[in-house]
Amino acid sequence: MIPMDTYFYIPVTAAVIEKDEKILIAKRKKAYMGYLWEFPGGKQKEGETLEECLKREIKEELGIDIAVGSFLCSVKHILNCQSAIELYAFKAIPLSYEFHLKDHDEIRWVEVEELPAYSFFEPDRMIVRRLMELISQEHKKDGPTA
Repeated sequence: MIPMDTYFYIPVTAAVIEKDEKILIAKRKKAYMGYLWEFPGGKQKEGETLEECLKREIKEELGIDIAVGSFLCSVKHILNCQSAIELYAFKAIPLSYEFHLKDHDEIRWVEVEELPAYSFFEPDRMIVRRLMELISQEHKKDGPTA
């Protein structure tokens, strides 16, 4: 087994796009990752910041513009014996709503609590876990209701 530190990790971004307390998820076309759900995004090009990458990828994949918000988390994932990614997830809000799907068959707006019911690509499952942790922390912070 090769230690994870020996891989070169390709930087990849993911957008957790929020609207009306719901999150956008997208189902990949069969040709890539066979019908699994994901947070849309893609590979960083040379000279791009992660935020620039995310804006470009969302425009290319979904046909919309976004405003990139706060960083959520990053996840290292080995795809196979020759490649690995580090996925950087950011919150984002849509600046337009005329979607034109290129790499996806379907998109849905779902509540955070509904996310575990969907089949996600492994690195995206870590983002789901992070979002669930944040919801749990918010509920604890609010305290019990009388």
